[in-house]
Amino acid sequence: MEIYSKQVEIRWSDLDPNFHLRHSVYYDWGAYVRMCFLTEHGLTPAVMMQHHFGPIIFREEAIFKREIHFGDAVEVKLFLASCKKDLSRWSMKHEIIKNSTTLSAIIHLDGAWMDTHIRKLAIPPQNFIEVFQQIPKSEDFVWSD
Repeated sequence: MEIYSKQVEIRWSDLDPNFHLRHSVYYDWGAYVRMCFLTEHGLTPAVMMQHHFGPIIFREEAIFKREIHFGDAVEVKLFLASCKKDLSRWSMKHEIIKNSTTLSAIIHLDGAWMDTHIRKLAIPPQNFIEVFQQIPKSEDFVWSD
């Protein structure tokens, strides 16, 4: 299975009063890694604006497994978990790994593509589809109707 991941840095401001990672930082890291993948594959915010298409999220959920502290080395992995065959709706998964071996959190999200002119869900343009198809698939990936 192919993997796409990014190393992320823990800032002092990312910590909560208990000196571990604040819950909302996990979601920020997920968004960062998703946009890194799209941008690195040519689907930049400027391209999305040009085509009047953008991703939206219906649901995002984190399962916290192990604390992350200042100084830990953190890697965020990205997987496509399921997708409609026309790529209009999809689910993704992030695995957040600390110090190379410890699964610290899993983020699941459900999303879709929106035509930003008419503000409705739509099938994305072909160049969006080509990029999206390159996202590594999770081990339990499924195509849906």
